[in-house]
Amino acid sequence: MNSINLTTTIKTSTIKSGIVTENLSLSYGNKIALRSINLTLRSGSISAIIGPSGCGKSSFLNCLNRIIELTSNCQVSGRVLLDDCDIQTLKPIELRRRVGMLFQKPTPFPLSIVRNIEFPLREHGIRDRDRIDEILETSLQQVGLWDEVKDRLKSPALSLSGGQQQRLCLARVLALNPEVLLMDEPCSALDPISSEIVEQTIDRLRGNYTVVVVTHNLSQARRIADDVALFWLQDGAGTLIETGAIDRIFNSPQHPLTQAYISGRKG
Repeated sequence: MNSINLTTTIKTSTIKSGIVTENLSLSYGNKIALRSINLTLRSGSISAIIGPSGCGKSSFLNCLNRIIELTSNCQVSGRVLLDDCDIQTLKPIELRRRVGMLFQKPTPFPLSIVRNIEFPLREHGIRDRDRIDEILETSLQQVGLWDEVKDRLKSPALSLSGGQQQRLCLARVLALNPEVLLMDEPCSALDPISSEIVEQTIDRLRGNYTVVVVTHNLSQARRIADDVALFWLQDGAGTLIETGAIDRIFNSPQHPLTQAYISGRKG
């Protein structure tokens, strides 16, 4: 794969909130999806959530900004702490500004490129034209998209390539100055070159945001993550098996399931 360099500097966030889950459990009706997840996602780090399909990785991610509450018939117990604050005490709109999310498939609004950034800013009370223009340029530069679109900002966002759409969606999240970024398999719908660009962008967020990435791609996890957590389906529920620094988990895993998954013998 050819190397692609993105030289724009990611802005430094003044707030680096970590996330801690305490006995986090989730059920859909009578079916337990997650059981007693105790996990610390370090402030300013990139954490990869790995594991086979169906082990609750995406459900876990959706609990961290309460998007899971939009799913009918779900029950959540335990606590999620954002910078020591129980997220249940926050209004959803404020929580989802502080904890932004990038989905598996690009989800640009069916609006122009500029309106994709402008719309959420106005929803959050930012209406000054000069300020919006400043945030627009900064956020698009952060994801390496400004030079590609600055001459066609009024073009439909859906006219962009898949990789450009995903970076636009990330710019839309960054425009709201979040503390945490949740990413659910952000490269799985992209071609290899677009995936590389998105990975480079994620790597440049390190230290400035707390980033949590769900991925099935072990090579990707090893390239971008500082820490990794392995989830597994045990007794019908998603369970945290092992967590630690990326080098330790990949080079000297302690749990037999981690050893088997990393080696490709299971999963």
